[in-house]
Amino acid sequence: MSWYYCLEHHAVEPEEGCANSERMGPYGTREEAEHALELAAQRTAEFDAEDEEDD
Repeated sequence: MSWYYCLEHHAVEPEEGCANSERMGPYGTREEAEHALELAAQRTAEFDAEDEEDD
């Protein structure tokens, strides 16, 4: 089963939820989906750090 984080409702939902354009995922577990925003922020920071190293 896949889980998603809905950006409109700020809630975790199963596959049968809002449109994909309004959510993040899929995630393998409900817990991963609960931390979707934190994970996205972490990945963005890592990407930005790598980008700065390349300059």
